[in-house]
Amino acid sequence: MDTPLSTIAVVGLGTMGTGIAEVLARAGREVIGIDISEAAARQAVAALEASTARAVQKGRITEGERHDVLARFRTFSDLQAAADAQLVIEVVPESYEIKQQLFRELDAITSPTAILATGTNALSVTRLAAESQHPERVIGLHFFNPAPAMKLVEVVSSVLTAPPAVEAVTALARELGKEPVAVGDRPGFVADGLLFGYLNQAAAMYEASYASREDIDAAMKLGCGLPMGPLALLDLIGVDTARTVLEAMYSESHDRLHAPAPILKQLSEAGLTGRKSGRGFYTYAATGSQTVVPDAKTPQESSGAAAGRTVRSVGVAGSGTMASGIAEVFAKAGYDVVLAARSQEKADTAKGRIAKSLERSVTKGRLTAEARDETLARITAAGSLDSFDDVDLAVEAVAEDLAVKQQLFATLDKVCKPGAVLATTTSSLPVVACARATSRPQDVIGMHFFNPAPAMKLVEVVRTVLTGDDVHATVREVCGKIRKHPVDCGDRAGFIVNALLFPYLNNAIKMVGEHYASLDDIDAAMKLGGGYPMGPFELLDVVGLDVSLAIEKVLHSEFRDPGLAPAPLLEHLVAAGCLGRKTGRGFREYARR
Repeated sequence: MDTPLSTIAVVGLGTMGTGIAEVLARAGREVIGIDISEAAARQAVAALEASTARAVQKGRITEGERHDVLARFRTFSDLQAAADAQLVIEVVPESYEIKQQLFRELDAITSPTAILATGTNALSVTRLAAESQHPERVIGLHFFNPAPAMKLVEVVSSVLTAPPAVEAVTALARELGKEPVAVGDRPGFVADGLLFGYLNQAAAMYEASYASREDIDAAMKLGCGLPMGPLALLDLIGVDTARTVLEAMYSESHDRLHAPAPILKQLSEAGLTGRKSGRGFYTYAATGSQTVVPDAKTPQESSGAAAGRTVRSVGVAGSGTMASGIAEVFAKAGYDVVLAARSQEKADTAKGRIAKSLERSVTKGRLTAEARDETLARITAAGSLDSFDDVDLAVEAVAEDLAVKQQLFATLDKVCKPGAVLATTTSSLPVVACARATSRPQDVIGMHFFNPAPAMKLVEVVRTVLTGDDVHATVREVCGKIRKHPVDCGDRAGFIVNALLFPYLNNAIKMVGEHYASLDDIDAAMKLGGGYPMGPFELLDVVGLDVSLAIEKVLHSEFRDPGLAPAPLLEHLVAAGCLGRKTGRGFREYARR
């Protein structure tokens, strides 16, 4: 082909190397696959044969095109085969010694004009380039796994990299159908730099027995829309690989959030490295299998669990979007609901919001007109909490202000009948502080719904040290009846989701504040490389920068970790009144409605 990078060598034919070779061969490049293991080379050829056969079966390519792709991929065990390559991509183990030795050997084999690319996601490209006789031609080219499917490619320049090399590999990435993102040289780059900090915090959360592995993973999938939970993802990546990346990140940042959780070391040194070994955080059916099988830590149904209380009617306090959504959820599930606000007018407005939501469901065919009418008939709008005198479960969804919530719980304590369960929907405040505002703290629990409540399946069930077993059982039973997925967690700042989500968002802001990468590149990296439904800055502008800052402050105050201190840029934007979409400007500008 008439291109300067028509012949490309891939050194290291493991999973990633094989995937990169497939992408290149399918794009018409002559690919020289090199691995010291002949078995690995044979496996790479077999993998390409299998994937192209599937493509033919699905009608994506013809048999003739498949034959051409296979003909373009040749394998060798001798590095000398890379002599004629215009680009060499190494995907050997994450070790400075191994990679530096490889670059020294390539110097003696390849043309001085050939570009040498490292596929590292953890090591310094600059340090690797310094070992080459031609450091200006060394660059980072970080594909994501699985390479054929993942669109993101991080193009990593060191201070030594020549601009033509950057331009050439960036153009190649686009020709391969990928989305290249230009980043500087620091461990983790953009996607892994944000991802592995989050994974590390999840491992530490599990190690502290704060929540079960199943609940942590379910919370992040259902609460954030992620394709995998963090502990399952660690098993997929490899616990040992994650530890290596984090060690490299910590050596540069000295941020405690990057210091590998001890459990990563324990699992790695025990050989429990995830799917590839058959066991990591979870246990798998076989080595390399993705099928999780029960083990000693799999939750068991307990026959001796406390029985829950009977709940027939529910009171929802508040008039905002969250209160309306929660009331709609309970009414749809067949509960009689009292929706109370500070005035009858506000309560009626909140019920009107529910009516519009139900009407949209009817229009979209998700709900019948009869079900809509029955649901609305179950909701009574009230202008006072006095109407909660006979409810079995009272749920507050008022402003995220501790003094306001404590005053409300003191009122509920006086109004609600004995035995009623009192629940707060707080996302960041201490539940026990609400409980202590009552004379019955054993009846108080957290039920953190996610917005929009009718659509989001997750509820974080937050027990305090005073919450009764029967109250906990009651709320879990209710979650099942309203078709929500409950996850158990203790009463500490952020619970599961916010405790893992907001440090990740804060670190993304720090990247921009340090001029490491642009908003657009970071958002693209996390959507394309991490499978996130929204980039961090898109999400921050939706959540609200003021809300995000408040949560960051609560997390920092609770855990006292310097790495959790709110990013200065976030504080500056909030001080300037740039709060996100609701004000028309946050990290980006929006058309005012």
